Order: sequence, then structure tokens, then C-alpha cells
Amino acid sequence: MAALISAVSGSVSAQDSQMVAIVTPDQPNAITLNTGQLPGATVQESWHRQYGSVFARNVTEATLTPFLPSHSKATGAAVIIAPGGGFRTLSMENEGWNLAERLADMGVAAFVLKYRLNQTAATLEEFSRPQGPPPSASGASRPWVVPSDAPQIADVEAAFSLVRANAEKWGVDPDRIGMAGFSAGARLTLWTALQSKSAKPAFLGYVYGPLSAVDVPADAPPIFVALAADDGLIANDFSLIVNWRNAGRAVELHLYEKGGHGFGMYEKPTTSTGWFDAFVRWIEMNGYLKKKV
Repeated sequence: MAALISAVSGSVSAQDSQMVAIVTPDQPNAITLNTGQLPGATVQESWHRQYGSVFARNVTEATLTPFLPSHSKATGAAVIIAPGGGFRTLSMENEGWNLAERLADMGVAAFVLKYRLNQTAATLEEFSRPQGPPPSASGASRPWVVPSDAPQIADVEAAFSLVRANAEKWGVDPDRIGMAGFSAGARLTLWTALQSKSAKPAFLGYVYGPLSAVDVPADAPPIFVALAADDGLIANDFSLIVNWRNAGRAVELHLYEKGGHGFGMYEKPTTSTGWFDAFVRWIEMNGYLKKKV
């Protein structure tokens, strides 16, 4: 939790950094993905507020919430958004809804994925006590790897399947669906691009995810990478960028001097706040802010 506190220092008060339990917010547009209940779950979903934003915890059933642009603005492009939280929480507002609203306003259909999480303490008091680093889903040498049988993988693939099945109704081009993820959600995003046989995202937004070496396939999608140099959770290793370039695939990297981990859509007094505008310019450069001719 200390890393997340440092990520928003200067933007929120000490009081805002405290976790406060809240009633589960209404999510009238959330669509159940039918990937089933989290195996072995004994603690049910709950929500809390922190840093002026809202977080979900102990998610046992995955959902996808559409944020659709008006018909006059729709470009046919879409982004499935995977919030972060170390597979223990989901930053649903800062790394989900806020981003989705901004993209929809620019004509890009956005879909916030509430994926199933590792079980944590039932009470917020116990959960808020100092903890160690998030449990790794793989060896330290390949921190981006997520096991193919992890429940989050089924949730991601079901999300892509749902969007494609409703592409005509939602005004989405099935071949122009990208994915953007933050932290743990970035790990899911990278797994989806490199391992999934069905999802096949058209482009990637990869925000403060691990940058260790990967095997880049010949058809890897364009990737936009953003992180802060003072992020204490990301190793000083840019092998992913080198591998993407060596494979002849398109990559754009934005390394901000300050911003910490978890800056997302927060307005901060650091240049990391500009990542979203850069991302929009990047997807525009790649043709996703115009309707396909």
C-alpha cells in the first residue's frame, strides 16, 4: 500500500489515503460474463474509497461495463480496459470508469473489465494492515506471466468474445478492438497479446506494467507504454521495449521523471498526468479516431 500512497502524494490529503468502506455502487450497465464464480471463494465482493477514488475487492464474478460513444462520434474502434490492483483490488474509477468516459467522448467504445480477484481478508480493517508485495503469479524472472488457467484469463477472453458478439449493436469493428491495462491489468493485457488464441487485440495500452524480456510474435500488435522513472514496483529493465523493436513491431515508450505507481487518471503535479493525451495522440496516429473507410 505504501507504493500506492507515494503514487498520489501531493494530490490527496492523509485523510484521503485512509480506506473507508462504502456501499457497493450501482452498476446498472454491468454485464455478467458468465465465467462462473471464483473457485473456492468464501469472501464476497466489497468496495472502499481511498485517494478520492473507489476500489472493488474480493470480486468473485466478472462483469464488463460498456461506455459507448454517441452514434455521431463513434469511430468503430474499441478498448477493453483492465484496471490494476495487484490481483487483490481493482481501481475501478481511476483506472477504469474515468478512462472509459474520456475515450467514449472521443468516439472510442470502452469496456471496463471487473475481473475476478485473489481472495483477501473479509474485513477492511484487516485488509488495510501493512502487507507484503502482491503475490506473484510467476517467477521473478518473468513477472508479466499470468498462468493460462488463472480465472482472470477466462474473464479477459470472455470480454473480447462478448464485445465481438455485440459488435454490430454497439457500433464496434471486430478487427479494431484494443486493450489497455494498468499494473496487474497491464500484465493481463500483455498476456492477452502474446498468449491468447482468441482475443487478438488490435493495439495495446500498457501502463506501469513489468518491462522484462518477452518473446514477441511476428504479428504482435502496436504497443503504447507509459510509466514513471520513480516507480518503485517496476524494475529498471527495458527488455520488453527492445524485444518489441527487434521483432519489427511498433512500440511507443513514455518514461516520465515522476509519477510513482498508480497515477492512472489522477490529476497530479507531474508530467505523468500527460500520458492520456499522449495515448490519444498515438491511437489517432494509428487511425483509430476516424471511422474506417
